[in-house]
Amino acid sequence: MKLQGTMIINDKGHLEIGGCDTVKLAEEYGTPLYVLDEEHFRNNCRKFYQAFTKEYGAEVLYAGKSLLTLAVCRIIDEEGLGLDVVSGGELYTAIRANFPMERVYFHGNNKSAEEIRLAIEHNVGRIIVDNLYELELLNKIAAEMKATVKILLRLTPGVEAHTHEYIKTGHIDSKFGLVIENGQAMEGVRRALEMERVELCGFHCHIGSQIFELDSYGHAAKVMMKFVNKVKEETGFKAGELDLGGGLGIYYYEGDEPQPVERYAEIVINTVKEQAEKYNLPMPKVMIEPGRSISGPAGITLYRVGSIKEIPGVRKYVAVDGSMGDNPRPALYQAKYEAYVANKMNKAPEEIISIAGKCCESGDMLAWDLSLPRVEAGDILVVPATGAYTYSMSSNYNRLTRPAMVLVKDGKAELIVRRETYADLLRNDLIPDRLKKKVLNIASVR
Repeated sequence: MKLQGTMIINDKGHLEIGGCDTVKLAEEYGTPLYVLDEEHFRNNCRKFYQAFTKEYGAEVLYAGKSLLTLAVCRIIDEEGLGLDVVSGGELYTAIRANFPMERVYFHGNNKSAEEIRLAIEHNVGRIIVDNLYELELLNKIAAEMKATVKILLRLTPGVEAHTHEYIKTGHIDSKFGLVIENGQAMEGVRRALEMERVELCGFHCHIGSQIFELDSYGHAAKVMMKFVNKVKEETGFKAGELDLGGGLGIYYYEGDEPQPVERYAEIVINTVKEQAEKYNLPMPKVMIEPGRSISGPAGITLYRVGSIKEIPGVRKYVAVDGSMGDNPRPALYQAKYEAYVANKMNKAPEEIISIAGKCCESGDMLAWDLSLPRVEAGDILVVPATGAYTYSMSSNYNRLTRPAMVLVKDGKAELIVRRETYADLLRNDLIPDRLKKKVLNIASVR
């Protein structure tokens, strides 16, 4: 059992987080329930800020795709971090949260004209251009809006981090970025430098997610700085900014070995410095984009146990009231999680169980073959390390409603995302007039 952040076992044998009894949280707010440990979240922000910003003057940009709500935006702002967004929806969330736009970096491999206009209208700090099509579109829209846009070019450095195939993004065969090796990246540089409405500030890369081998970051920094030097030699342009992405791994399951943020910073910054000296280049401003490593360990999900199915000699399935709808990661790329019985934290393991979701899919499994105390209907199961890529990837598959989220700190729980209702599921549905007579008067349904 690996308790993280403010998690403790109280005198009732229940799991507490942020000073709140998780069993009481389940009773008060219902299940499934996302719970975010504010102190742990802030401490993770501060580790990155201390290691990169205070120590080296680098900029830390929180990757909003891991978890983004209005409240999360406010916390990120208060902790002095920038924000990496990847869609108009994430950008709009930042706008509504009054997040400082100069600290917003806008990513995405297929930004729409509407999204680009929204970014320019609100003066985002940087737009990270992913491809030549976007570069031309951005320049055209900026001219129409009489604006000049500061950009980074996203490059594909050809570095393969040891992670799941679906979350590798730095190798050549990827939908992201301009490839260095085949000349696309240099072509992007030349075009950007010729454009009147685009100001090239530097370059960006991201080599993947859930990375434990820090040498991968050092290698990526070398490749990028070699390209920075080539650009200087061929065009005279000296990059002032270098964004090396994120992807630092966290603890999910036995065998995961997260690396210290301080060591991560040391490798990244020192490698860039060494390469700058090697090529006689000015030291660029370095940016990184942690997401999962900030939000992931700070979140848990609570479920209530329902049906239990035991197949003698095969497996015991314990079904909960959640599903791949609130956490698609196990179904999407075989992510592994641990789990606890929140109301039986002092009891010894007695059986091996697998946690099943309630979706009509055989693949809707949240965890396999866990050793736990005897699990019974009504028990509260806790799945830790679910702060990242759960709520942000949730869906209404099977017309299930998405869970609420509470922020916990110092014994107080505050709702930051309301639980969806059945009415929410239908709020965008329309019925053509020719079909209305066949439909039950839904206003009469309670």
